[in-house]
Amino acid sequence: MTDKDRVQAAAAPSRPAGELEDLIAVWRPPRGLRIISAVNNSIVGLFYIGTALLFLVAAGVLALLMRLQLAVPDNDLLSAERYNQVFTMHGTVMMFLFAVPVIEAVAVYLMPAMLAARDLPFPRLSAYAYWAYAFGGVAFFCTLFFGVAPDGGWFMYPPLTSYQASPGINQDFWLLGIGFIEISAIAGAIELVVGILRTRAPGMSLDRMPIYAWAMLVVGLMIVFGFPPVILATALLELERALHWPFFIPEQGGDPLLWQHLFWLFGHPEVYIIFLPAAGLVSMMVPAIAQARFVGYRLVVLALVGTGVLSFGLWVHHMFATGLPRLSLAFFSAASMAVAIPSGIQMFAWLATLGSGRPRPTVPCLFVLGFILIFTLGGLTGVMVAAVPFDWQAHDSYFVVAHLHYVLIGGMVFPLFGALYHWAPLLSGDPLPERWGRWAFGLMFAGFNLAFFPQHIAGLMGMPRRVYTYPEGLGWELPNLLSSIGAFVFAAGIAVVIVDFALHLRLRMGRTGNPWHASSLEWLPTDNYGTRSIPFVRSRDPLWDQPDLPAEVHAGVHHLPGTATGMRETIVTSAVEARPQYVMVLPADGWSPFLAALFTAAAFMLLTVKLTVPALTCGALAVAFILVWVWKLDPEPVPASVDIGQGLRLPLQASGARSHSGWAVIILCCVAGSVFASLLFAYGFLAMVNGLPWPPPVVAGRPPVAFPVAAALLVALSLVLVEVASPLIARGRSGIAMALLPVAAILLGCGLAAEAWGQAGAGVLPTLHAYAAVVWTMIAFDGLIASALAIMALLCVARRIAGRLGPRRRATFDCMLLLWRYATAQTLLGLAVVHGVPRLL
Repeated sequence: MTDKDRVQAAAAPSRPAGELEDLIAVWRPPRGLRIISAVNNSIVGLFYIGTALLFLVAAGVLALLMRLQLAVPDNDLLSAERYNQVFTMHGTVMMFLFAVPVIEAVAVYLMPAMLAARDLPFPRLSAYAYWAYAFGGVAFFCTLFFGVAPDGGWFMYPPLTSYQASPGINQDFWLLGIGFIEISAIAGAIELVVGILRTRAPGMSLDRMPIYAWAMLVVGLMIVFGFPPVILATALLELERALHWPFFIPEQGGDPLLWQHLFWLFGHPEVYIIFLPAAGLVSMMVPAIAQARFVGYRLVVLALVGTGVLSFGLWVHHMFATGLPRLSLAFFSAASMAVAIPSGIQMFAWLATLGSGRPRPTVPCLFVLGFILIFTLGGLTGVMVAAVPFDWQAHDSYFVVAHLHYVLIGGMVFPLFGALYHWAPLLSGDPLPERWGRWAFGLMFAGFNLAFFPQHIAGLMGMPRRVYTYPEGLGWELPNLLSSIGAFVFAAGIAVVIVDFALHLRLRMGRTGNPWHASSLEWLPTDNYGTRSIPFVRSRDPLWDQPDLPAEVHAGVHHLPGTATGMRETIVTSAVEARPQYVMVLPADGWSPFLAALFTAAAFMLLTVKLTVPALTCGALAVAFILVWVWKLDPEPVPASVDIGQGLRLPLQASGARSHSGWAVIILCCVAGSVFASLLFAYGFLAMVNGLPWPPPVVAGRPPVAFPVAAALLVALSLVLVEVASPLIARGRSGIAMALLPVAAILLGCGLAAEAWGQAGAGVLPTLHAYAAVVWTMIAFDGLIASALAIMALLCVARRIAGRLGPRRRATFDCMLLLWRYATAQTLLGLAVVHGVPRLL
């Protein structure tokens, strides 16, 4: 029996009249230009993927310019200055505007369908993250056309990028633009982590979750803890450039190596942030290719988690040539080799799965096999550069360039293109033509190896990286000419893919096919609302173990077959066992995420060109539009519970840390904690570099103990007032509770003011020394969170006045309470470190 026959057979059990029509109407996407106001993942995800691929093409064009310049010796196609801009933009666009965004983009599109959820839990946050990335990325890329593109390398090492060596605004575009785009990536990560943990189909326990969901869960948490160090690093360097706070200037207690530590604390986990989602996609494609169950599911899950953990212990892998102690080099060398073990586990699982079935040589299969070969070669050279003596010889040579591209392009681009062909039927209903795909793979595979394998040889022959030309007679001519030819062949393969999709991909809603006979839930019949009804999952391969499931889902015989409240909804389940807990009301389409992202991007760009007043105005407008969408955080008054089918009734809301919004705030606190931990790392690193006494004598003095004690008491008292407000709201006395919130915000602000007053009064000025600069950065970071809490407190008061906050509708207050607890703990810890530790030394 075909899927179509099953659909027709299951349609016999009649559903209430108009149920499906109401569901379609609620989820109907906007038309025409209003499509940019859409927040549904099926639309935002496509925008996201398309924009990321556009940046891939843009970065590829820059790469071709570099290969033209290096094709022959003594070439003058690009000047040294222009080459540095092109080189910097190529690496930056590839890493920050393509690699990380595209893995989030694919997840935004695929994940709800794979989990049988109607949407991700914060659709407006997804839309805001996308539009912020799109506006910021386009503005950043356009700096190339105005001669102000950054030229300090995609790694931005000081002191060459500080204000003394680079007085223009070129590096400011990188620092503010990339920091802003990374914040957008963190927003997407919070969305995905909460969505994976809390919106899975009932019965889809962690042990039944698709491998790709596991990969994205690990990657989301890696982004939460891995991106804050580079965001802090960019903030510190921008403060140094704009205000002359000397974080990286040795003469004033700074150290350029602090940048390298912070940058690579992000940089090496980022390699696996890029690789693990691609590996997850491969783990989903391989069973469909082989028509066999995945081999070693639990081992691969452990390998994903192990890779994520180990990746945070590898950052010195990039700093072997900086003169670090040999014991440190030995430790990080061992860790760099150990991370190959979980990667090897996944590789053997893929091969075992392919070997246990009968693989079909489809286009996705070819890309998977190409990925396995190329990534294996990249892994082998990775083990080579993990050996310190070899790294000393190959460091900053073209051998490292070759290794980097074998790992990143082989480890991510080939699986990505295989995934585009594999999941294209979700859009069109049918696979794309095999002939075009085979040509694309052949050109990409041959071109890639011709482009990058000779670079190993050039590197071993002594060719350094980051050079814009080279003299004749060094033996580098042939490897560079071959690399340039290969780059154009590889580009031709990508062009074939673009033409193939343009000619043959057609968007069709209401898809019911499963051309690969895959086993996962994204192949259920779908429309703009996702699946017609949300099934109970009983195994890891539900479509193989429950062959009638597509027809049953399409007929609406499972959970939530319509709209229980007349609004968009999905089911929230428990994090481990996926037991249904409550129904989440999802927001409809709207303009506020688009406008908030537009003004956020404008604020950062205007700040870069020193237009402070317009930048602050745009920033205020961005906050205003964010408040517009937060205003309706809770649904309008609805019944306490609703029938979701199968004899099950669920409540419509949850409060505190049990709610999905509470989980998001907890993850946000983890982000803030990672930023603060990086600040403490900077404080400790500079203390070790400068030695005792600490604070150094150049700093005028130390604030009297009364100031930090007063600050600590005021901050703690502010939390006490907010904690008192919580039970008052529960007892229906929210008016009294709201009167406490402005007082609490004032106390919090006074506490931070006491700390700032004490430091300033003691002569601890941020321009004097790196110690003072770090201390004032801690105060500024505490102040940023306190400002957010003040806005949230005022929002709670406004919601109470409007009748939108009470015992049942208290999500805004609960989120504020969680963040207030974190802010108090962070401030008290900072005071203890700054004032207590020096007194103990």
